[in-house]
Amino acid sequence: MPYTARVITVSDRSAAGLREDRGGPLAVSLLRDAGFDCDVPVVVPDGADSVEAALRAAIATGVGLVVTTGGTGIAPTDRTPEGTTRVLDRELPGIAEELRRRGLADTPLAVISRGLAGIADPATLVVNLPGSTRAVASGIAVLAELAPHVLDQLAGGDHS
Repeated sequence: MPYTARVITVSDRSAAGLREDRGGPLAVSLLRDAGFDCDVPVVVPDGADSVEAALRAAIATGVGLVVTTGGTGIAPTDRTPEGTTRVLDRELPGIAEELRRRGLADTPLAVISRGLAGIADPATLVVNLPGSTRAVASGIAVLAELAPHVLDQLAGGDHS
């Protein structure tokens, strides 16, 4: 059975229909290419409450991986990490650090991403990515390497 994933795009403009969501569909395509069963992205407005609600809805379906795109920066409306922290039971800071490290190959601005990664019990890996398509592509490449192992561990797999 393939791993399952969901993508949540966080953007006021995309949620209002003022800008096409490019990061979410790219994330879905790349996750599918990596072998994940992934529905079309959900688009929600910026804000901790909307992010929390969307994450809780995705987690309730039993999905293994939830990826958010957008809202990880320092603009006043960038509150994706604040909504994410409300649903995480355990953080995995190494994943967020690696996402920022790999993002530096594209832009020095990668270091100001405040994205988080962690586990929402019982067994969902939640990861915040910036909204740019470059950051999404770079981030999904990291997750394609790491997420299967994390999900196997959450399912009780051995530490091999």
